[in-house]
Amino acid sequence: GLGFNIVGGTDQQYISNDSSIYVSRIKKDGAAYLDGRLQEGDKILAVNGKDLKDLRHKDAVELFMNAGYNVSLKIQRRLQPQNGPVGHQGDGDSGGLPLAAILVPGLALAVTAVWILLRYRQRM
Repeated sequence: GLGFNIVGGTDQQYISNDSSIYVSRIKKDGAAYLDGRLQEGDKILAVNGKDLKDLRHKDAVELFMNAGYNVSLKIQRRLQPQNGPVGHQGDGDSGGLPLAAILVPGLALAVTAVWILLRYRQRM
């Protein structure tokens, strides 16, 4: 297969009032995964030039099954995931400075201040 699953169609709408075909899952190590361009949530507009508008789910599946070895997809990328907070990047990065970037220079400054104070006291 092509290495991905689809949802949608006129008979199985994935999004309310939208009968488009969407990529629901990309199978690890499948053709789509290895190619790297297709993403989960992408809307598939056409397969090998054949428009997917107003197709039943099973007819869309049949088009993919008969697409051949070299497959051309026309897609529309979804800008943000269907679920989850707006602006969530999903990589665990808060976008701020790491704690070490603040603590290390502060600690170095404190050690230097103590060293200067001790040297100053020895001279008195």
